[in-house]
Amino acid sequence: MSLLLHIDTAVENASLCISKDDSLLKIAENKNQKDHAAWIHLAIEKLMKETAYSLKDLNAIAVSNGPGSYTGLRVGLATAKGLCYALNIPLITLSTLEVMTYSAIKTIDSRLITNDFLYCPMIDARRMEVFTALHDKDLKTIQAPHARVIDEKSFDEDLTMHKILFFGNGADKSKPFIKHSNALFENIEHNASHMIELAEQKTKVKAFADIAYAEPFYIKDFHTTQRKT
Repeated sequence: MSLLLHIDTAVENASLCISKDDSLLKIAENKNQKDHAAWIHLAIEKLMKETAYSLKDLNAIAVSNGPGSYTGLRVGLATAKGLCYALNIPLITLSTLEVMTYSAIKTIDSRLITNDFLYCPMIDARRMEVFTALHDKDLKTIQAPHARVIDEKSFDEDLTMHKILFFGNGADKSKPFIKHSNALFENIEHNASHMIELAEQKTKVKAFADIAYAEPFYIKDFHTTQRKT
């Protein structure tokens, strides 16, 4: 049996949950992105009290590790790593885009899904760029996570062969440009509860991350504006 803490601060809505085996026990959410760092530790403490467990009862901690918000990813991974070090338990890192796709697979009516159906999670990367990937109905990666500038020709080749569902906070700005008849758009939200099954799968095969060397998956380098001298 496994008791896991799941942390997702990769996008604007942060969430935490506790699971036992494959079952959700309790979830907490925070929609104020600027407040994630101040919120997360108090929320974890409250979750543990509400589920009548202590941190020492945890068997592992899973974190949604990107791509996503630069600051959010740092908050989530730093929290997860710190707790794993202190408790001497394993760390599980999950792709945010896979977690999003898992949520979509569980949400979309199965009658709509054909063998050629693909899922395209999109995370807003500012301007006309998104972080994205393509997965099939079994969560197999068809196109690895990457940054893409959206224009009128985006996904044209893929859409000639597949129906593609676009979703996530980057899909809204992409919709005016992607006009192909095989393109579908849905408002699908995800949270930490959609990490549970993916984390359990990694736990069973002991696919744990190296706590010392685990880093957020940014996809592209983060740049700051240098102050003029």
